[in-house]
Amino acid sequence: MLHSPRTVSDVMTHTVFAVGRDAPFKEIVSLMGQWKVSALPVLAGEGRVIGVVSEADLLTKEEFRDSDPSHFDQLRRLTDLAKAGGVTAGEVMTSPAVTVHADTTLPQAARIMALRHVKRLPVTDAQGLLQGVVSRSDLLKVFLRTDDELAEEVRRTVVAFLFPDRAVTVSVEGGVATLGGDIRDKTLVPVAARLTRAVEGIVDIRIHLADPDPEQHPR
Repeated sequence: MLHSPRTVSDVMTHTVFAVGRDAPFKEIVSLMGQWKVSALPVLAGEGRVIGVVSEADLLTKEEFRDSDPSHFDQLRRLTDLAKAGGVTAGEVMTSPAVTVHADTTLPQAARIMALRHVKRLPVTDAQGLLQGVVSRSDLLKVFLRTDDELAEEVRRTVVAFLFPDRAVTVSVEGGVATLGGDIRDKTLVPVAARLTRAVEGIVDIRIHLADPDPEQHPR
């Protein structure tokens, strides 16, 4: 049976630091330093995420401090210029926030982070209420799985599925999986490689095939 992909709920941080829309600029900077985070969700009402304020949002104030507001490049960045004059979370935040749900798969979350150039994603429920936060470091937790654990999952979800009657060996070292043995149906090799690579925590895949003995396996 194939494994179920791990989701954001498996790795996210449930204890979340957040601020309200009216949080003052200096308080946000202080809280980021105190909590050692690079961004904070901005909440309204009962915990609905309305935006995110990041270090990049706050740095616009420093970036535009001594510059000429009539400069052409700045006129093309009116949103950032407006943030530079902000004094509360609501005025400097990025909105709407880029969020994910708890059932988002880890590859999907990683792609969203890469495409939107963010380091952390608020995790929300169907009503937009904050449930947690997932960061780049959270997504990397899958690579902390032990080699023995990974090898067992490959045997159970790949080898037993594709080669139930064949002597196919599995070993994992440093996250690199090696499949060996007699795989007579070579069309299954790329399938085995793809399924093994899909196991969360696998860094790479090697396949070492034994040449079948024609006397033992006559056509």
